[in-house]
Amino acid sequence: MASTRRLSSTLEMTSTKQPASRRGSERRPPDRRGSGYSSGQSRRPSIDPSRLIPMDKTTHVGGTNDFNVVFIGAGNIMFGSDEGPWNHSFRFEHKLGLRLKVVALIDPAIERATAVLQKKCDSFVISAYQATRVFKTLEDFVKNMSQKDRPRAIVVGSPPMFRGTLQPGRDIEMQILKYFPGVAIFMEKPIATGPKHELEQSFQISKAISDSGAICSVGYMLRYLKAVQKMKQIIQENGLTVMVTIARYACAYEAIAKPDWWDKSKSAGPVIEQGTHFCDLSRYFGGEVDIASVAAHSLDWDENAGHLSKVRVDESKIAPENRIPRVTAATWKYDSGAVGSFIHTVTLQGHNYSCELEVHADGYSLKLVNPYVQPVLYVRKPGDDHEQMYTFPDDDPFFSEVSNWIDIIEDIEEDPEAAQILSSYEDACRTYELTWAIREASERSRAARLAASKAAATVFEEEGEAE
Repeated sequence: MASTRRLSSTLEMTSTKQPASRRGSERRPPDRRGSGYSSGQSRRPSIDPSRLIPMDKTTHVGGTNDFNVVFIGAGNIMFGSDEGPWNHSFRFEHKLGLRLKVVALIDPAIERATAVLQKKCDSFVISAYQATRVFKTLEDFVKNMSQKDRPRAIVVGSPPMFRGTLQPGRDIEMQILKYFPGVAIFMEKPIATGPKHELEQSFQISKAISDSGAICSVGYMLRYLKAVQKMKQIIQENGLTVMVTIARYACAYEAIAKPDWWDKSKSAGPVIEQGTHFCDLSRYFGGEVDIASVAAHSLDWDENAGHLSKVRVDESKIAPENRIPRVTAATWKYDSGAVGSFIHTVTLQGHNYSCELEVHADGYSLKLVNPYVQPVLYVRKPGDDHEQMYTFPDDDPFFSEVSNWIDIIEDIEEDPEAAQILSSYEDACRTYELTWAIREASERSRAARLAASKAAATVFEEEGEAE
């Protein structure tokens, strides 16, 4: 008989009692600052979901002094767009109120930066931006900075191809550490989209950030979803060991009109650039991945099943070897012995994506559906074949990640169950490593398949000539 789903109206109906297993030894002080933690799947930092307060119900951080911030990047992630809910400036304005002072906006596209700045100055948040200056580079800002403009925090929302390495012009992290040692950093994800051989440089940057003591958070905002933290709470309260993670990400390709996204040489491909969120969530629950175990297959543009009818860019202008796969399916082993799987598809039209993550343990099934728009969590427990459904109205993980980061900068409270950095730079490096492993495994599989096909064709031709 098919199972039915029972509705639990909101998260507030669930218990928020702290589990006895959450000992202080599991929350070392460095964890709050995002400088590393145990790799065990149940020991990753988490937050009681009841502490994730909606933006419209939060109070401004206390204090009367200005909170100086530098924004690096004047694009959609920083100032919003019609394509999605991202807009860091909006969350900072609500978190800090009149204390927010954006002392500099760094972007080589001066005209664009000036235009978005003018929109802010024409609005009710003018106090945060009326003294903001625009610079092409961070170095230009440093040369012209007065002591009163020194930032307490730096938010990096520039494109990933311009960061995550030690190469000049693509080393914004090292520039920040050089000019502003100890200043808090918020870094967008993925940390980079450069060639695979530069991955080691990203890990070197991670060590430099950790050694500096800077409070660093990376923008894997889905970790801050109430639904995700509810899943962590269930796992921790019941002492569960994750057995398998199953992730699926189906994008609506018709709405993606950026040519670079369709070009692997520029975006690194959809698994690295887009699927990174679900690979990260998989690691968040499953623990560290045995990278050597990653296996993957792809459906590509030149195969019969790979034809798409509503691509809004001219793929003929992209080199064949750089055109993105339509489907990528991967599996791997976690260090714990658990198994992970991930499938990314470029198949849907329209605008809405379809994304799900399942986490299974002995007797338990936790299924997260539609995390980007309206997260719903389905939970099946021992002794009951029915699924209980949890909804999480008014949840904003973008605000929660910013709010928690600022609370730690301000050192609002020493309660180890309070604000937590849920994604450190090192952790983000490991997610980046996994996405590259998936891409490489799928490309090896494709190359082997093409080689076998070519060899078979050669044999067929030789046999024909022999006749």
